[in-house]
Amino acid sequence: MVAEVNERAGEDPIRIGIITPLCEPGDATAGELVVRGACLGAEYVRETGGMRGGRQVEFVLYNDQATAQEEGMARSSAAQMTKLALVDNVVAAMGQWHLRTTPWVVDVATRYGVPIFIENGHSWITAQKRRNVFRAYFTIADRVPIMLDFAARNSMKRIGLIAADTVFGQMTADTLVEYGQQRHGMEFLRFDFAQDDTTDFREQLRAIKEYQPDLFINGAVIKTNYMIIEQAAEIGLIPATPMMVTFGFPLRSADFWRLSGDAGVGTMWPAMRYRDSWDGLTDVGRWFIDRYTQRYGQFPPDTALTHFTDVTIIAAALRAARSDSREDLLDALEAMEFQTWQGPIRYERGPAHWHHVAPELALLQYQKMDQLFDDSAIIHPPQLATATYLPPATNGTQKDGTQKAVKRGTVSAASNTAAKRRAVNAAAGTRHAPVKAAKPVKGAKQTRPHKGGERGDR
Repeated sequence: MVAEVNERAGEDPIRIGIITPLCEPGDATAGELVVRGACLGAEYVRETGGMRGGRQVEFVLYNDQATAQEEGMARSSAAQMTKLALVDNVVAAMGQWHLRTTPWVVDVATRYGVPIFIENGHSWITAQKRRNVFRAYFTIADRVPIMLDFAARNSMKRIGLIAADTVFGQMTADTLVEYGQQRHGMEFLRFDFAQDDTTDFREQLRAIKEYQPDLFINGAVIKTNYMIIEQAAEIGLIPATPMMVTFGFPLRSADFWRLSGDAGVGTMWPAMRYRDSWDGLTDVGRWFIDRYTQRYGQFPPDTALTHFTDVTIIAAALRAARSDSREDLLDALEAMEFQTWQGPIRYERGPAHWHHVAPELALLQYQKMDQLFDDSAIIHPPQLATATYLPPATNGTQKDGTQKAVKRGTVSAASNTAAKRRAVNAAAGTRHAPVKAAKPVKGAKQTRPHKGGERGDR
């Protein structure tokens, strides 16, 4: 894809860097979606006249996991960003998927004055108020209120939570517990697990089931997310208990139903309003969806959308900038209004974040087997709802825990669980009670609501 774009870039192109995961231990699927979206952005720019006298986009693509196996993700990603900034002299960069690499890449970009677009959920990366960092996506802190305000509205007070030990998993779990306790007086039973070497979650899932939660939150990430769905169905936790997930993997509906089976019915997740049937889509949004669907035969995930948008914004800013320098691009990015898939946006210096434009969010639910993403129900907030919330069935078979396991690819049965005890360090006054109605289980943390408004040290 990148080679084709670069072959058509012509003389004196504008160089944009893509630094994204293209192999393990990173999420190579996400990296591919980033590249697809960016390349369609270059195609759109070419079809709409290019930049600064017809100049076209040329990409410099680096795998931020290139040396991760040898020296870790941080060193690998920082090294690739350094090459983009110093050797390749890109005018801007994009493509960060993993929260654990984002701070290192942003630090390098800031040091060399490179405008960088961060389209992931890292809650504080735009709160650092850096002039060169831009985002038009939603953070963890943006999504948690949508999730837990809905739960509170439906009298869900006891929450069972299992979370990966990645930056995304822990930041999301911490934010859920803090917001749920302080805003809604919720109680949590939380387990953390080692993402890289855990395949058996049954002990923790049984403890959550015995806790009798009103809501189960699956805070796993790629790979373990589906393992947990399978094992939660096997032990009878779902579908008897409502399940939310913390990021939008269900929107890849074909993969979701293939990997979750009927245990996925009822799944809820936070997402943008972006979908083919949304009447708020602009012409540029419609162009992107039509071209992506024509090219790849499926509806484009939001990962592709956001990086398409980044390229079109860079191009629009460079058309108006004094020159094609990084400094002049930064000036234009702060000064202009940009037409995007959701309408016009501006990157402003807000009181809490700089250059963070969060789209309108909703809580989605799959309400029947094999439902397409575009047909999923919007169940919250009420003013956007397209359907009422569908609670789980309450027949005796499910409640007795005899729901059949979802049959998919083999998952190791070895009980190598690395779930570890990690206290939820909320403000002084939080009580850590023993797990009720369950045997003591490694990794359990039960937290009750407290009146303190300040989070303790972590």
